[in-house]
Amino acid sequence: MAATRVMVSVSSSSSLLFKAAATPLLKTNRLRPCFNTHNRLVSSNRFFTCRALYKPDFQIKEEGQPETLDYRVFFVDNSGKKVSPWHDVPLHVGDGTFNFIVEIPKESSAKMEVATDEIYTPIKQDTKKGNLRYYPYNINWNYGLLPQTWEDPSLANPDVDGAFGDNDPVDVVEIGESHGKVGQLMKVKPLGCLAMIDEGELDWKIVAISLDDPRASLVNDVDDVEKHFPGTLMAIRDWFRDYKIPDGKPANKFGLGNKAANKDYALKVIAETNESWSKLIKRSIPAGELSLV
Repeated sequence: MAATRVMVSVSSSSSLLFKAAATPLLKTNRLRPCFNTHNRLVSSNRFFTCRALYKPDFQIKEEGQPETLDYRVFFVDNSGKKVSPWHDVPLHVGDGTFNFIVEIPKESSAKMEVATDEIYTPIKQDTKKGNLRYYPYNINWNYGLLPQTWEDPSLANPDVDGAFGDNDPVDVVEIGESHGKVGQLMKVKPLGCLAMIDEGELDWKIVAISLDDPRASLVNDVDDVEKHFPGTLMAIRDWFRDYKIPDGKPANKFGLGNKAANKDYALKVIAETNESWSKLIKRSIPAGELSLV
């Protein structure tokens, strides 16, 4: 069957205003996801108009069929030009909040990720030996990336036994109650972070919450997470520690005393990895196979 190509508009309950001043690379790209009243992805051969407080619209373009090797989710601007969710979506929203892009929705298992080595870095399902990858069980939180961040594989972190970055954007675990969609943008605030070490590589997990979550105002740091989401930090650590064990691999390890660091440390991680991304995009650091488009 030939791959179908559809343009989809996406709508979200949140109102996002993306400030062009946040990045010199952002020109007129103001991105916003849109979902219908049943929170399901709207898909058609035509564009749908999204109505939102700040009126920033964008479309995502699906190419191929979900759960196939050729499936891709591209971001496009209002002119129909493809843009990169990694490079063109600004990191900073303002007031200590950040844009978060959902790759793997809550309670799903397909291992979706931004294809950092493909032009326009679309979201695709990861593969291993030519086969689509799935987690052995559902992930219990919305999972994805912070745009305009990069974990430099040439940079040793002295706080985490000198481990080097994993060559990917920084991961986010969003603990709110909503079920996100692939490619959805959320405005989040960081609450803490975990320093996962995966086969010797440092793979930060920023713990955050969507500002649209009903309990967002109650949590501002790791201690608040324990109070209002009891057991969540341990559950996140244990999930990422153990998810490779069913495949016969050893458990992942964690630095920083095997505990979640606080919000200030998470902000430090975000700032450092944003600086690494800036050096990468300016070609101050060799990009290797990474796409900078």
